Order: sequence, then C-alpha cells, then structure tokens
Amino acid sequence: MTPSPASPGRPDAREHHTTSAGPTDLTGSASPSDPSDRSESTAPADPVPSVDSLVLHATDNGVSWITLNRPAALNAVTWDQRERIIGLLADASADPAVRAVVITASGKGFCAGADLRGSPPAGDRVAGDVARLIRLGAQRFIAAVLDCEKPVLAAVNGTAAGIGAHLAFACDLVLAAESARFIEVFARRGLVPDGGGAYLLPRLVGPQRAKELMFFGDAVPAAEAERLGLVNRVVPDGELPAAAREWAERLAAGPTRALALTKQLVNASLDADRATAFTAEAAAQEINMATADAQEGISAFTARRRPTYRGR
Repeated sequence: MTPSPASPGRPDAREHHTTSAGPTDLTGSASPSDPSDRSESTAPADPVPSVDSLVLHATDNGVSWITLNRPAALNAVTWDQRERIIGLLADASADPAVRAVVITASGKGFCAGADLRGSPPAGDRVAGDVARLIRLGAQRFIAAVLDCEKPVLAAVNGTAAGIGAHLAFACDLVLAAESARFIEVFARRGLVPDGGGAYLLPRLVGPQRAKELMFFGDAVPAAEAERLGLVNRVVPDGELPAAAREWAERLAAGPTRALALTKQLVNASLDADRATAFTAEAAAQEINMATADAQEGISAFTARRRPTYRGR
C-alpha cells in the first residue's frame, strides 16, 4: 500500500536479506522460520538496490510521504533504511514546506521487524556491544519519530512486528488496514523488547496489558488494537490510502507550530509532574502566541471566518 505519489504500481525494489531468529536478530523480527507467523518470505538473490529505492520519499501538498519498499521481506528494516528514515524525519522538522509526515509501506506488510545485517556474531561481541547497538540503532530510530517537529501519521497496511510495531506506536496518529496486525515478537525469541517498546506500550495501554502483549507475543488484529487504544482507527484495506491522505492533508493544513508544541507537551507530560507540565504548557503558549498562525486563528475567530494557516 503506497498512498503517496510513489505509485503502488511501481516495480518492487527488493533486497533479499531476511532476518533469522539467530543471535544477531536483536530486535525480535518476525521470521519466515517461525511457523506461527510467516512475516517474511525468501526469494532468489538479486543485485542489492540503493537505499533510495528501499525507502521511497515524496513530498506532496505539504505532506512528506515515507514508504518502506522492501515487500519481499515484508519490509524488515535494515540499518541503511533506518538511517535514511531518521534523516528524512530530521529534514521534515527543518523544512517549512513540510507540515505533516506519513510513514507507510508497500506490499502486504508494514514492517516485519529489524534486519541487522552486519551486526557482530555472538561470539565476537565484547561487553557494551549490544547496548551500543541498541542505542545507536533501534532507540535512535524510534526517538526520531517521537522528536520530529511535525505530526507523524502511521498508515499500517499489514503486519507490524517487533521494531515495526514500535515504529507505528511511536507515531502521533495510527491508521490501520483491517488486515493489519501487531506482534510483540521479542519473547518468542527469548529477547527483551527494544526500540522503546517498554516505554511506549504502558503509556498506550497500561502496564498490565503491556506485559500481556510482551510476555505472550500474540498477534493482535487491527480491530483488537483499536479497542486497546494502540491505533486510532481501522479502515478497509482498500480505503487506507485515501484515509491516510485525508488525515495527513488535514494535519498539513493546520497550525504547524501549534501542533508541534502540542506534541511536545503531550509527550513530555507522560514523564513530568503536574508543576513541570504546567510550566511547560505556559512556555509553549508564550512561544506559540508569537506565530503568524496563532494571530490568524484569533483574527478568523473574531471575524467568524475559516482560518488559513501557513505553518508559520
């Protein structure tokens, strides 16, 4: 599913390095070797394509569309793909022409987890290697979404497992196709969740439900994910592109700085006491009232007309 200007009819750009459940698979990817979850598939080896073809990008009508495009592996994400996405999110923050971001994927999967090609074999590691790998990889990846200064929407078109589920949960809004499902696969591999999972999930569903999801690693269908509060809305598969575009363009037409400050306040409030949260709220109001969009909103309200926000 590619609701961006990158057409769904684009030929597949494939990279055939699937994850294994072996010692270098630190982020609990859903692997084709797991009979309970066929989250990746194998294919004949092809020349390795460029990362630009594995993470498609286009900006349209103020929306930055980031599309994982490794469908043969259900979009299991590699290090170079992560770095490109981190860079695109940083670019979105800095570009005044970008006022919202959508993260989605092509094919039948959203993201089957992490493909850690190039990580050291278990026998070659020294103390600190794994922690460094996680800090510089999965945690940077998720932090880039949380820290993006534009609203980020996930359009989840299929399986989101391991770091793929956390990528969706880190987004500000989540739309899911009916066929989507979310899997905390780490315990299946004897692993601890990474990519901020133990931070994100309790804040979305509470600690006991988060433990249930992480302890058992059961697949959560889209409808159940909506009921639990993991996603905002579930739509029929064929309607996901249009729904994502509608929400993204509504966000892009909004008061961009006010939305950024609101995102920061909500995210920070989860770790702050009341006094700190109230102080941050007052500071955000001070900053926002100096923006042109705030003045436009007030003027439009006074004149009883629809405001026109320009992201400034």
